[in-house]
Amino acid sequence: MRMYDIIAKKRDGGTLTEAEIDFAIRGYVAGEIPDYQMSALLMAIYLRGMTDAETAVLTDVMARSGDMVDLSSIPGVKVDKHSTGGVGDKTTLVIVPIVAACGLSVAKMSGRGLGHTGGTIDKMEAVPGTRTTLTQQEFFAQVNRIGLAVIGQSGQIAVADKKLYALRDVTATVGCIPLIASSIMSKKLAAGSDAILLDVTMGTGAFMQNLEDAIELARLMVSIGTAHGRKVAALITDMDKPLGHNIGNAMEVAESMAVLQGRGPADLTEVCLQLAANMLVLGGKGSLTACRAMAERALSDGTAFAKCCQMFEAQGGDISVLQDPDRFPRAKYCYDLVVREGAGYITANDVEKIGNASVLLGAGRLKKEDPIDFAAGIELHKKLGDAVKPGDVLCTFYASDPALFAAAEEMYRSGLVISDRRPAEPPLVYARVTADGVERF
Repeated sequence: MRMYDIIAKKRDGGTLTEAEIDFAIRGYVAGEIPDYQMSALLMAIYLRGMTDAETAVLTDVMARSGDMVDLSSIPGVKVDKHSTGGVGDKTTLVIVPIVAACGLSVAKMSGRGLGHTGGTIDKMEAVPGTRTTLTQQEFFAQVNRIGLAVIGQSGQIAVADKKLYALRDVTATVGCIPLIASSIMSKKLAAGSDAILLDVTMGTGAFMQNLEDAIELARLMVSIGTAHGRKVAALITDMDKPLGHNIGNAMEVAESMAVLQGRGPADLTEVCLQLAANMLVLGGKGSLTACRAMAERALSDGTAFAKCCQMFEAQGGDISVLQDPDRFPRAKYCYDLVVREGAGYITANDVEKIGNASVLLGAGRLKKEDPIDFAAGIELHKKLGDAVKPGDVLCTFYASDPALFAAAEEMYRSGLVISDRRPAEPPLVYARVTADGVERF
């Protein structure tokens, strides 16, 4: 078997066999197939696509390219959640404690941010002292003791995905549904949970720009997970405006804690309750209505916030900043971005550009090695659909160096449109995708 023939077959629109996919992926991980040949295959897949069967095989081979975590030593149903990424997406810090407070176990591995999208692990490390690297023994013991743990992804989980994603990132092959689906699901299958809820974001701050593509990605991932014996569902959520008001690691943690204490922004609270309720359904806790009520109680009676504090304390975090966000280190400088001219409504506010502005302030990274300023970020005062007039403050920038404000302002304003017509309000959740089909809202 030759890699040349596999590339040519896919280039010409052929369907790859299980043996051919296995040969290509295992050979690449072993260093026997060079980057230039794998790049050619990725581009052929990007242009020609893959069948569902091909994608399922690719996912399985990628999942088995590293460690397969066995969670059987943790009793009961283990649930997981994955988001396809976005700006201001701090839902994990809310829904994991809610679900754990309702009696399910969450043994979750999360990632760091890259580019305009944030990462849960970076947010957690904004809490002083928090450890996101635990041994497997520590990880399991913590979940067994308090019901939840969120740690960084092991370098030995889905090794093929790590290598392939780095290549896709520099060869313009990231935005391909079969490659996105296999990347996400290979890690989820390897992580070992029984049930998986997928948060598939859609809009200017997400990979998927339209509803049909988002549904197709969700459908494919649900199909893959179901075929591997997991309970899987997906919600299609809006990313045409950031959730909540805060973007930036410490600021997002503070806003998440506000939700857990019953005083968070309405949009973030609602999305978190819907995600948590669907996780509870997958975990066998009852109907969607009953699970929604259960999630609401965990917020109102304080048990979810207490569970979150337990997790951070178990992982070495200083929970005083969770109880009083004013104790977080503050950015040295701030800058208000104001409406310059023209009253009207915000009819466009490109979320990717908002995210990139936060990166320019120091809140994110462009390369994996880049340091992060945990205190940097953006506080949104006006969002898509809001009425504005000259002099109104659109947002406030926070940074350690005032020289960073000019580039961030240029980036932010480049995605901003104000006109005299109020845009339609997008729904927070567009659809639910399960093994039984698609429910549109």
